[in-house]
Amino acid sequence: MKKLCILKPLLSHAPTTLFTTRRRALSSSSFGIKNVTKSNFQSVLKDLRSIVRDADFVAVDLEMTGITSTPWRESFDFDRCDIRYLKVKDSAEKFAVVQFGVCPFRWDSNKQSFIAHPHNFYIFPRQEIPGSQSCEFLCQTASLDFLAKYQFDFNVCIREGISYLSRRQEEEALERISSIYMAESSDSVFGLREDAEFPLVRMADVLFAERMKNTIMEWRASLLSKGSSNSETKQILTDPNQRFQMVFFKTRPALALSGFTSRQLRVIKAVARKHFKDLAYIRVAGEATSPQQYIVHTDSNDDMDLLMKEMKDGLHKEAEIKVKSAVGFRHVIDLLSSERKLIVGHNCFLDMAHIYSKFIGSLPSTAEDYVSSIQKYFPFIIDTKILLNASGVFQTMVNKSSTSLSRAFVSICPQIALGVKTSGLADRPCVEVEVQVDEKRSSNWNSGAKHEAGYDAFMTGCIFAQACNHLGIDFSLHVLAGGLAKETKLQNYINRLYLSWVSGDIIDLSTGKCTTDSSASSNLKSRYQEISFPSIILLWGLPAKLKAREIRACILQAFGPTSVSSVYHLDESAVFIQFSKPELVSKFLEMKETLSRNSDPISVLHPLSNILNGEYTHAATYDVYKKICSSSITKKLFADQAEAVGIKHKTMLSWAEQGKKGNQVFDKENEVRVFDEKVDDLMSPPYGYSETDRSAESFYLDEVLASK
Repeated sequence: MKKLCILKPLLSHAPTTLFTTRRRALSSSSFGIKNVTKSNFQSVLKDLRSIVRDADFVAVDLEMTGITSTPWRESFDFDRCDIRYLKVKDSAEKFAVVQFGVCPFRWDSNKQSFIAHPHNFYIFPRQEIPGSQSCEFLCQTASLDFLAKYQFDFNVCIREGISYLSRRQEEEALERISSIYMAESSDSVFGLREDAEFPLVRMADVLFAERMKNTIMEWRASLLSKGSSNSETKQILTDPNQRFQMVFFKTRPALALSGFTSRQLRVIKAVARKHFKDLAYIRVAGEATSPQQYIVHTDSNDDMDLLMKEMKDGLHKEAEIKVKSAVGFRHVIDLLSSERKLIVGHNCFLDMAHIYSKFIGSLPSTAEDYVSSIQKYFPFIIDTKILLNASGVFQTMVNKSSTSLSRAFVSICPQIALGVKTSGLADRPCVEVEVQVDEKRSSNWNSGAKHEAGYDAFMTGCIFAQACNHLGIDFSLHVLAGGLAKETKLQNYINRLYLSWVSGDIIDLSTGKCTTDSSASSNLKSRYQEISFPSIILLWGLPAKLKAREIRACILQAFGPTSVSSVYHLDESAVFIQFSKPELVSKFLEMKETLSRNSDPISVLHPLSNILNGEYTHAATYDVYKKICSSSITKKLFADQAEAVGIKHKTMLSWAEQGKKGNQVFDKENEVRVFDEKVDDLMSPPYGYSETDRSAESFYLDEVLASK
């Protein structure tokens, strides 16, 4: 059985330690986390508004259907910051969020503890608006297997998950409805009038139409006859099946129709429209029941127009209400945004990108535009992974290579995570955390549901509270001052999120600048020398099963023993090649182009011919890599992706490289002439063969002939 600890600080400038442990077997609370589906969403949302309003910070966590759409879209050591954003953008746009954890934390000055309210929302992008496009998303088998491993209930998610609309989707839907309402042909769109008559091609339809015409005519005549009584009118409509009922619709006499088939109703509608200019066929959709049809009598053409306007206005309003009700879970996001609370996540850049993509609108195309936009909605975000790696205190408590949420939770809050006393914890300051779900509250609570979004949000909040306590923050002061977001000791951590923990790239959401965390990227620096993006080329469409060392050997033979710093595989079809000097990039691209056009013996026997696969091999600068990554197209192999994006040139220089050649505009002849002039230099030492190295050529020629 697990145990929980009471983590409690003494409010002073120097935090002290107080631990209390209780055994779950004796006094643990048995209530679970607050699970929220569409059936209880509205009631929970009402309570959540006041909880968030009173909170000092809100921890969040998301569970998704996948992370990377293809292997080459994973985060690589050679990815620049703008490339890393594009890969996160692709992930957020292609995968779905199926569970959203929200856990507000409020400091209770009387009890000197935090009160946590963990909520676990199941969400699913259901098609709620008629006529709207159904949502599509990718699923990664490893992610689904991971969720299943931790007992994720897919049935609840799909059947009872809360749907949502982003702000942009809501605006587009309302604009579409308004444009339809304002259009002259909106009567037919709203189903008030038919543009064409229903053809009576069957004898049964003809007979039924004649019978309905007579019935409606008698009813109409009884209305117009001043001497007829209600009893006489009811006699006319005597029907054993009770398919006609005299009612009033918007103060007008009407017939309510029931018990007819859809085809019969279409016939009745055609009859009313063709033979009775003062009668209107009206269809009113019910929320919980099937639609109700009426034949309504009007006094004049003006009254008919007024009825149509009333109906159109009503349908317009109903359509808008449907859109508003389809907003769904986004009400929670709007609540967090409007209250401008400090949002706490763990390694949460991808989480925030999902929040933007799903609930705000399309992600901007650049990281600079994204950070300026996300700040409008969430001005204060903190990443607990930044805190764990930046604080000297935590570096001794947490292994820097093991800062996953669950492991950090074990290290920072061991009694909650492990439920047992561990040695060496007596000198660590702790903060008490009580959990409240509905009306139940306990300081000894643990749902035990690791990797459940609500519980992960709870763990994230506990780590943050503990980190604040280690920094010497007095929580009571911020209850009076208006929030932790203004705390001076947190300013170095707020709005700084990891783009990639592997590389240590950190993006500052306040400025848009990207820096590198030296502690996080120490492993990278030991594997690679300084990465110089202008010195990198991208090579794809390579011969099958070509290894990095073989590629390196061929290039070294062609350009010299110190020409290549590193070779890195994106996947089996593409590699990064970093040269020791930026000028070698253009030389390689020019030589590659020349070799691909020529088939003379020197070209065939050139070392680079071993890594080139004729017209299938392509090379480009790093800028082309960005263009390929920015595409929404997804192909498994990078070579196929490049072709799908439209990168078909065998060699591509960046615009900057092309500018270095002056203001020349190359036609085909000039292009060939320039490359032929360059190849003479490239074939001479130190980049190519010397005139005396003909023995090597003979050896290569013998090998080629022997293989045929």
